[in-house]
Amino acid sequence: MAGPLLRRLLPDTATVDADGRCSIGGCDLLDLVALFGTPLFVYDEAHLRARCREAVAAWGDGVAYATKAFLCVAMARLAAEEGMHLDVSTRGELHVALAAGVAPERLVLHGNNKSDDELQVALTLGVGRIIVDSFDEIDRLERLAPSLGARPRVLIRATPGIEAHTHEFVRTGQDDSKFGFTVSTGRADEALTRLRRLDAAGVVELVGLHAHIGSNVFSIASFEAAAEVLARLAAPLGLPELVVGGGLGVPYVRGEEAPTIASWAKATRDALLAGGLDPAVRVTAEPGRSLVAAAAVTLYTVGTIKPLAGIRTYVAVDGGMSDNPRPVLYGSGYEAFLPRATDADRLQPVRIVGKHCETGDVLVAEAWVPADLAVGDILATPVTGAYGHSMASNYNKVLRPPVIFVKDGLPREVVRREVLDDLLANDIG
Repeated sequence: MAGPLLRRLLPDTATVDADGRCSIGGCDLLDLVALFGTPLFVYDEAHLRARCREAVAAWGDGVAYATKAFLCVAMARLAAEEGMHLDVSTRGELHVALAAGVAPERLVLHGNNKSDDELQVALTLGVGRIIVDSFDEIDRLERLAPSLGARPRVLIRATPGIEAHTHEFVRTGQDDSKFGFTVSTGRADEALTRLRRLDAAGVVELVGLHAHIGSNVFSIASFEAAAEVLARLAAPLGLPELVVGGGLGVPYVRGEEAPTIASWAKATRDALLAGGLDPAVRVTAEPGRSLVAAAAVTLYTVGTIKPLAGIRTYVAVDGGMSDNPRPVLYGSGYEAFLPRATDADRLQPVRIVGKHCETGDVLVAEAWVPADLAVGDILATPVTGAYGHSMASNYNKVLRPPVIFVKDGLPREVVRREVLDDLLANDIG
């Protein structure tokens, strides 16, 4: 939509000076480009810390950061410093969290197909919680835990039959899902019965239920509906914990609105209590996107501008689907602006594309930019802190961008830019 960029789409500490130049964390974005080049992920450290604190205040002890949204050693350490547990779903995510010094007991292991290796490591280290996702996983725990002298705390992942109002690829709470045990078919009850037997035998400690309905959900009603189902399932079981997952959406473009973390937590808790859940049950969640998405912007250099008369104008930048695949995967929308003229009217419609050999390599399908946009300009897309760095690839053998944390006028490189020899590191000739 034409008009200046909405300031609320920028990170918390973003400012614009009298000349229109944008700074985040006290660091001028164009100065950062001069230091680190493009493409470049820039994260507002104060924003990240504020959202982690908000999550802990809203949900209490046990709330876990969903690391799939954005993970590096610095982010894992930051979340732990702010009192969060960490949700990991692979051996790799577990490895990064441990490298950051996060205590194993503050980790929650997810995954719909946990390998023997992943479970053995988790059991040996003593991770805090394992979210059980299948009967095959129960078989593995029954075989592995006694041999390792471990008795893990486990939660069963229930599929509540809720179709959240979001893209079909990131819905996870409907019955037709690869995740969890369906409530409607009785599979959740079967799993609970079996885990109770293992609990009685001292193999596991069954501590609760878990559910997750999807990602980037804007409707409180979807969370409330899931909570009602979970409350009915959990109330008669007498288990001490209930985890409602994550999935809270964030605004990416003009016209989108999302609940706050605090309002999401309150509405969910109220629905659980109304559904008969014992107030003594520890209710926690696993936010990811809502903590990190709006904390970052991605900076690119404009390389070509190609007007096609009567069709559209293509603006190509030096990144693309390799650093932000969400538009290709989900049709996700983004805004764009020029950090040299942040508040300028954006009157020219363009399509912002990347440098990859794909027609679908689109970053912003319908963007608006100032009419004086030129080759060599630095162009920014806001709200790129979630699922950009974490889903980045080397498609066309491009180099993945660095990640910069900014705070109090100081930039800190927390993930370096890849170099050409990184592309050869795994080749054996």
